[in-house]
Amino acid sequence: MRIVQLANFYTPASGGLRTCVDEIGRGYLAGGHDRVLVVPGLADADELTPAGRRITVRGPRFGTAGYHVLTARRTRPLLERLRPDVLECSDKLSMRWLAPWARRAGVPLVLFSHERIDAILRTRVPPGFPLTTAADLANRRLANRVEHIVVTSEFARAEFTRIGARNVHRIPLGVDLEVFRPNESEGPTGNSGAPRLILVSRLSREKHPERAIEALRLLRHNGIDAELTVAGDGPLGDDLQLLARGLPVRFAGHISDREVVAAMIAAADIALCPSPAETFGLAVLESLACGTSVIVPRDGAARELLGPPGSGIACDGTPEGIAAATRTLLSAPAEHRRHAARVSAERFPWSRTVTGMLGLYADFEPGLRTA
Repeated sequence: MRIVQLANFYTPASGGLRTCVDEIGRGYLAGGHDRVLVVPGLADADELTPAGRRITVRGPRFGTAGYHVLTARRTRPLLERLRPDVLECSDKLSMRWLAPWARRAGVPLVLFSHERIDAILRTRVPPGFPLTTAADLANRRLANRVEHIVVTSEFARAEFTRIGARNVHRIPLGVDLEVFRPNESEGPTGNSGAPRLILVSRLSREKHPERAIEALRLLRHNGIDAELTVAGDGPLGDDLQLLARGLPVRFAGHISDREVVAAMIAAADIALCPSPAETFGLAVLESLACGTSVIVPRDGAARELLGPPGSGIACDGTPEGIAAATRTLLSAPAEHRRHAARVSAERFPWSRTVTGMLGLYADFEPGLRTA
């Protein structure tokens, strides 16, 4: 079966989306399927990667973060040549032109929903904006345009449940349990020494990275001499460095080497994950896999990843709540936290995600589809 994946916001620094698309692509390839990824970029390219074939289509810039987007004019002829058995689209921006093409071509179209429209709009619209109404209207259109919608959490499913969509399937994402693992030679500090905190995040407004820095300030004000490492970059980078002035915060920037990121996480006592709009939380799951307990907000999907006591705490997401939850977690034995975190992550191998997706595509195998 030829599975063609499309993703607009896929760049060398795009974090969770890139990881998701590539890991699932590797699974398709390992299962004997022909996987092709189509992404936009600065120039056309066609290359083989460990996850299969990747075709870059030159596209216009979008926004200020260095993204490019796929256009109908340049992408539709490529799809005609590729003749996919199923189209898996990882962004909603392309639906307007992709859905009519797929319908005419008789190709099943599956939307992989990586964000909640209402959660994304909440930080971008003025007070009084009919947020729920707008999100519901957009989601009804999406649900009517595709064969299936894949969501990764109950939080992500909720906005489709609200409109009564029946073609929605929950398939959680996964984590590479070999790369992201506890570091036996250099574990957390436990109750001795300076507690080491880490934030792995894009430094953008919707992620609320400033809350981690303010939580550190509160912890130190209350006598806990914690330190914070920030791994990631983004438009708030300069502002956050000003905010952190006088605090023991190390800004490591974006790190492309996953082994290095995993080692940094495994060396931390607690990972702070303040983003309230995550529809899954890959960074949360990677922290758990490294044996590092997490602090997450009650809003969003990250709390769904927590397992046994000690794996993490869901708080109100404020700096005060994050600081209080951090104090509570630090009071638990380090080895207990570490074990609970790892056990939580072991429920989510990537193989489970791939099996779920291929199960959804079983009826799309060549020769099984009806016109």
